[in-house]
Amino acid sequence: MIDGVKIKKLKVMPDERGRLMEMLRCDDDLFVKFGQAYMTTAYPGVVKGWHYHKKQIDNFVVVRGMMKVVLYDSREDSLTYEEVNEFFMGVNNPILLQIPQYVYHGFKCISDYEAICINLPTEKYDYNEPDEFRVDPHSSDIPYNWNRKDG
Repeated sequence: MIDGVKIKKLKVMPDERGRLMEMLRCDDDLFVKFGQAYMTTAYPGVVKGWHYHKKQIDNFVVVRGMMKVVLYDSREDSLTYEEVNEFFMGVNNPILLQIPQYVYHGFKCISDYEAICINLPTEKYDYNEPDEFRVDPHSSDIPYNWNRKDG
């Protein structure tokens, strides 16, 4: 796994009324700090990516549908330089995925309905100086093909 990436298995507590799932607590080992909470979605088959942050650590939880979240380590001084990781997250695999700074990430909705991802990043969004650095999702700079792998 890419150096600095962390996963927290989430516990879903269902009962006759519905379900409850904690995502991130201030007493979790992987908790850094709270910046903001926001929701992002993707429609079936849509790819959103690539981008990375210089300051922010992301904490992704997919709460509806399924997403394939892909990470690429572009940090030349990293032990996992140029490594690619795939994570299948959502209703069938409830996890929190923590993504460190300078690690490119993107996601694709792999369910047949809109998928919803909650992000609990360590920094609030700065509208004047966004900490977001983008690359085309189909760029050859990152050795990854977003197509489904059948077989």
